[in-house]
Amino acid sequence: MITSNQNMILWMRYRFLYFAISLIFMGIGVLSLFKWGLNLGIDFTGGVVAEYKMPDGKIENVKYPVKSEEEIIKIRDEFNSKNAMELRFETVGPSIGPELVKKTYYAISISAFLILIWVAIQFKSLKFGVSAILAMIHDSIILIGSFSILGHFAAVEIDFLFVTAVLTILSFSVHDTIVVYDRIREKQKKYDPSLGSDIVKIANSALDTVRWFGVALLIGTISGTYSSPFVAVPILVTWEEIEKRLKK
Repeated sequence: MITSNQNMILWMRYRFLYFAISLIFMGIGVLSLFKWGLNLGIDFTGGVVAEYKMPDGKIENVKYPVKSEEEIIKIRDEFNSKNAMELRFETVGPSIGPELVKKTYYAISISAFLILIWVAIQFKSLKFGVSAILAMIHDSIILIGSFSILGHFAAVEIDFLFVTAVLTILSFSVHDTIVVYDRIREKQKKYDPSLGSDIVKIANSALDTVRWFGVALLIGTISGTYSSPFVAVPILVTWEEIEKRLKK
C-alpha cells in the first residue's frame, strides 16, 4: 500500500520550490528575449557564403549574416589583409523564410492541440492533457530563452539545426511526461479506491517507481549527445584513414 511505504521520497512536498525554480528560469529567458531577442543566423537572414585559402594552405569556409554592401566590403578587406586567396564569395537568401516560420508555428500549435486531446482521452481527464502541454511550453521557453542569452553574450546564432533541436526536445518532453502519467494511472487503478483521490500520495509513489528511469534518460541523453561528435565522427574519420593507408 502507498501509506505503508516508509522509504517513499516525498517528491510533491517541494512542488512549490519546483514551480519557483522554473518561474525564475522562464522569467530570465523571457526577459532576455524581450531585451535582446535571438541572434538569427544566415539560415534566417540570408548573407554571404565565402571560401578562402589561407597563406598556410588551409581552406576556411565562412558564413556571415550581412545585409549591406559596406559589411561585405569590410569582410573582404579583412581576409585580403591576411593575404588569403578568395575561392568563393556569394550572397545567398534565407533558407528559412517568414512563410516557413509561420507554417512551423501553425504546425506546432496544431500538434500541441492534438497532443492535448490525445493525452486527455487516454487518461480520461483534460487536466493531464493541459498539464503536459504546459510542461512542453515550459521546456520551449527555457530552451529558447537560454539561446537568447547565449546569442547576446557568446554570439551563438540560431540556425536550422536549432529548430531541429527544439522539435526534438518537445517530442522528448511529451514522451517522458506520458511515461510518468502512465505510472500515475496504474497507481490509481492498483491501490485502494479510498486512496484514489489522494493525488499527492499517488504522485509520490509513481515518481518513486520511475526515478531510475529518469536517471537512465539523463545519463543516456548526455552520453548520446557526447558520442555523436566525439565518438561516432572520430570512428568514421579513423576508419577512412586506415582504409587509405591499407590501399597505399
